[in-house]
Amino acid sequence: MILITGATGALGRPLAHLLAREGAKVRAVTRDPGAAHLPGGVEVVRGDPSRPDTLARHLDGVTTVLLHSRACGDTPGDLLALAREHGAGKVVALSAVNVDDPLGLQPSRAMGDRNKETDAAAAESGMEWTSLRASSFAGNALVSWGAQIRAGDVVRYVYAGFAEPLLDERDLVEVAARALLTDDLAGRRLELTGPESVSHERAVTIIGEAAGRPLRFEEVAPEAAEEGMVRRGLPRPFVSALMARYARYAALPPAEPTGAVEEALGRPARSFARWAADHATAFRA
Repeated sequence: MILITGATGALGRPLAHLLAREGAKVRAVTRDPGAAHLPGGVEVVRGDPSRPDTLARHLDGVTTVLLHSRACGDTPGDLLALAREHGAGKVVALSAVNVDDPLGLQPSRAMGDRNKETDAAAAESGMEWTSLRASSFAGNALVSWGAQIRAGDVVRYVYAGFAEPLLDERDLVEVAARALLTDDLAGRRLELTGPESVSHERAVTIIGEAAGRPLRFEEVAPEAAEEGMVRRGLPRPFVSALMARYARYAALPPAEPTGAVEEALGRPARSFARWAADHATAFRA
C-alpha cells in the first residue's frame, strides 16, 4: 500500500491517477475527502500530514510513503517515524534542486514548502529512501504569464535573460511513480531538470509559437514587478525571495540540465517547447 501525502495537489493528483492505472494500491491523504475527486480504486482518507497523529489509524498496511514537502509541514520526520512504527519500509520525498541555497533564495518556502527538512527526513528515516530534487516547473509560466498572454501580445516581466532548465511536471510524476513502484532509484538524490535551459524571453517566444501568434517580452524593473505581484495577491515574502533568486543567478551562467529524467525513465526529458504545445489552449483568449 502506497500512502500519498499532498494527494489532491498539482503533483499528487496525477500521481494517484498514474499509480491507479498501474494497479498499485493507493491510500490518498486529504483534509477534505469530499472534494478529492480521485479515481476509483484509490482509497481516500481524511488527515493532515503536518499532524501525524491524525494519520495513525491510516498507516496500517502502508509499506511506502510519498512525502510531500508542503503537505507535511515543519516536522516530516515525525510522520516517517510513525509510519515506520506501523511497518512502512520505504519513502520517496519530493524536494527541490535549490534545497541547499540560502533560505532567502527559496521562494517556495514562503508557500509552505519544506524541501530541506523533507530531503533530510527521508535520508535519516532508517527506511529505504529516494529524494526527488525538482527544478522549477514549466507550468510556472502559465501562472506567471497566462493572464497577460490571454489579454494581449506583450509579457512584462523581470530579467529577460534569466535561464533555467524548466521541468515538465509530468516527468516528475513519472519518476515519482518509478521510485515508488520499484527499487531502481533507492538511496539516491535525483536532480530532475528539463533538457535545456530556457530564458524568460525565449520561453515567451516558444509559448507564442505554440499558441500561433507572436509574443514580445518587455523587461520591467524588479521593484515595479514586485509591487505589482503583491497587489495581485501574492505574499510579499514569496515575491521578495523570487526577485532575490533572479538577481543572484541572472548574472551567472545558466544552470546545466541533468540527465536524471532520462536515466530514470529511459527516455529524454520533455522539452519546454513540448510542454508549451501541449498547453497552448490555456494561453489563448
